[in-house]
Amino acid sequence: MKSINFTLLGDESLAKDFGKKGTSTDITIYDRKESDTLRTWTIPTSFPDKIQPLFQAISMGEYVILHVSKLDKFTGEQIIALDVLEKKKGILSHTFDVDRNTLLSMIKGTVVEQYKIVEPENLKKEIDQLEPISTDGKPKIIIDHCFDVKGVGTVILGKIVQGKIKQYDTLKLFPKGLDVMVKSIQMHDDTVPEAVSPARVGIAAKGVTPDDIQRGDVLSLPDASLTSQEIEIDYIQSKFFKDKLSENQMFLVSLGLQIRPAKIVSLNPMKLSLGKPAVCEKGEICVILKPESTTIRIVGSGKIK
Repeated sequence: MKSINFTLLGDESLAKDFGKKGTSTDITIYDRKESDTLRTWTIPTSFPDKIQPLFQAISMGEYVILHVSKLDKFTGEQIIALDVLEKKKGILSHTFDVDRNTLLSMIKGTVVEQYKIVEPENLKKEIDQLEPISTDGKPKIIIDHCFDVKGVGTVILGKIVQGKIKQYDTLKLFPKGLDVMVKSIQMHDDTVPEAVSPARVGIAAKGVTPDDIQRGDVLSLPDASLTSQEIEIDYIQSKFFKDKLSENQMFLVSLGLQIRPAKIVSLNPMKLSLGKPAVCEKGEICVILKPESTTIRIVGSGKIK
């Protein structure tokens, strides 16, 4: 079965035309199975109240649908977030009362400028034409939810960002280092013997409980070395964030689906000490956030050295 995952930013009511509502917390996931293709749409439900789910939802899709209904600072935050995360594949649409020229000036110089502009009524047709993007390599699953199911035990929901998993595989949970056996795999409520990137899967897991798992944790091979508590990044400050940074300041950082408190250890080079270990690799994008800011909440970003 082929899989395609979208991030939907804008009016959640659009998702009802695309798929069926599934898991819903601070992010909500819709999905639809059609012939041999499973599509999912992830929405940051608690944005704009919280900035963190925006980055998590964006990280979950290979493609972005940005539907603009008004031009405000939160639309600006979404555009900046897509740009710093280098999300280059997407569709842009807007309601009739949004001035297109003003919108085009807002996205100028960002990755969103590359998105195809589509009228809202043509979105579904355009979405159905997009092809899956699979990544080879050793298996890597990024977890977004975990809970206990009566009669089944621990169920992990996540996306295979790389490689393939099979029933009865033994994987390692990072950053905790626990062994996890894959008892069974489900896709859209169907049990399957294996699943390939970029499938979104439900895994009945042996060896862990929901208390062991946080959003953003990773399942991979036991020999993978992914965990760090201090990182160095090639930092670029957002041109919209005007405050000066100083050593020992505390912020939040977004690493994929992980959110961690972080202290600036050094400004040049930019080194961050994380409140607890995170799963990260060289070249991964780290975004510094200031959720309490009354203006822009995105401070800056950089790739891990």
